[in-house]
Amino acid sequence: MTNHSSVERVKRSKPLKLHGSTLFEGDALTVLRRLPTGSVRCVVTSPPYWGLRDYGIEEQVGLEDSMHQFLHRLVSIFAEVKRVLADDGTLWLNIGDGYTSGNRGYRAPDKKNPARAMQSRPDTPEGLKPKDLIGIPWRLAFALQADGWYLRSDIVWNKPNAMPESVKDRPTRSHEFIFMLTKSERYFYNWEAAREIADGGGLRNRRSVWHVNTRPFAGAHFATFPPDLIRPCIQASSQPGDYVLDPFFGSGTVGVVCQDENRQYVGIELNPEYVEIASERLQGKNSNVIRVAAA
Repeated sequence: MTNHSSVERVKRSKPLKLHGSTLFEGDALTVLRRLPTGSVRCVVTSPPYWGLRDYGIEEQVGLEDSMHQFLHRLVSIFAEVKRVLADDGTLWLNIGDGYTSGNRGYRAPDKKNPARAMQSRPDTPEGLKPKDLIGIPWRLAFALQADGWYLRSDIVWNKPNAMPESVKDRPTRSHEFIFMLTKSERYFYNWEAAREIADGGGLRNRRSVWHVNTRPFAGAHFATFPPDLIRPCIQASSQPGDYVLDPFFGSGTVGVVCQDENRQYVGIELNPEYVEIASERLQGKNSNVIRVAAA
């Protein structure tokens, strides 16, 4: 962490209080368990995808030995998210998919996307075959629905500038899912704030296919949120001054949009490198970073 950042160390048993926008460095579940009940109005997040990336951090989400362990872990994390969320709050969840490894313990680099290479990959889940599309997004959405969340909408994030693939036996994937889930049957939703421009001009209720280009951020990992993807989520599900949570904060794009939209952000990030990137990106010398010890 840079020397000019404001850093506080918190003992394990100390409850965490929110006093303006804050970035917590620590494990998502550990931090969430110490946040006040009903303290955030909106959650926008993208957990690490299963078996796709190794960020080199112990206890990271996404390298579980089995798909079921991965899903169970996320359901547990989002159970705490639900407690922290206001009764009329909303969760916007982006999650990507992947293909089975065929029990290969690695993934070779793609000629058009060398970053896809991995030195370790989980085995093919029981019941699936080599080259199967796993279906992680819908498996997670249904698991959260079964755990009490209201599954209100599936949004297709169409990426006009999607990364090319070298495959010749299926279409190139150019979309991901965003799920809108709520804690209660009735909830805050400002549809007017999130309206989009209709083809013939004028404004209409936002539809469920969003065309948003990916946007790399220099110095951060490549899986960064485009601001235009998360802005309508924050506009529709919160009001100025509300707290917006991202328990997998990464390089801090949710925080950037919160600053633009006059919201308070609550970020949680395990990777110290990303904490430093987000801290400098958001507030520089005035960053409010709290390190939380593991449970």
